[in-house]
Parts: sequence; C-alpha cells; structure tokens
Amino acid sequence: MYTVLRIVLAVIGGLLVGSMVNMGLIQLSASVIPPPAGVDVTNMESLKSSMHLFEAKHFLFPFLAHSLGTLAGAWFAALIAKKYRLQIGLGIGGFFMLGGIINAFILPAPAWFIVLDLALAYLPMAWLGVKLRGGKNGLPEISSE
Repeated sequence: MYTVLRIVLAVIGGLLVGSMVNMGLIQLSASVIPPPAGVDVTNMESLKSSMHLFEAKHFLFPFLAHSLGTLAGAWFAALIAKKYRLQIGLGIGGFFMLGGIINAFILPAPAWFIVLDLALAYLPMAWLGVKLRGGKNGLPEISSE
C-alpha cells in the first residue's frame, strides 16, 4: 500500500510541478520576447489567426516551457517514487507529450517547431529528469562512506 501511495503522489506531484514550470515560462515569455504587434497571446483565436506573424524567436519560450516543464515534472516524480522511477518519469513525459500533440492540432505552428517539440521536449527530457534524480534507474548515488 505504501508503494502505491508513493507512486500516486509521485505522478500527481510530477504533473503539478511540470505544469507550474511550464506555465511560469509561458507567462514570462511575452515580457522577454514580445509577441508580434496586435497579437493577444492569452486568446486562442488571436493566436490561431496570427500564427503566421510569429518568427522563430517566438517559439523559443514555448519549447523551453515544454522541455523544462517535463524535465522538472519527471525529476520531481522520480524524487518521490522509490520504485518504477523510470516508468513514472516517462509516463510524465508521455502525458505532457499528449498535450503537445493536441496543441499541434489546435495551433497552426510551423512544421519544424512541431517536429522539434515532439521529438526533443518530452520523452528525452523526462528520461533526463529521471537520470538527474539518480539512484536506482538513474545515475549512481554518491556514497557518504
């Protein structure tokens, strides 16, 4: 029972941490790289109709948000879980990747961004998050002996 509880808490915590990092970076993006003139990034219809105005630089923060959100979520989940760390971390990555796939159908982003985002921002970052955690299914833990 204790293992099941840790797994449930790891998944919920990983999804929450990953989502918070993702949203924090998305909110920060407009102040670092302003959107094209007249585009309301808080309105989905405005985004859809003006996506053709976005340059490559405007896709930097969405990619960072997706990849660092996934990395943080998988790392946190691996931190909480005692067993099945790799599976849980990759599950977090898969969940966020599903969101990326749905987003690719909703917003007409350039094909290069969709391919880059889906190929590098989710599962590789989830794997890296678990590896950064270390321990079983990760890098060796440093012994204090």
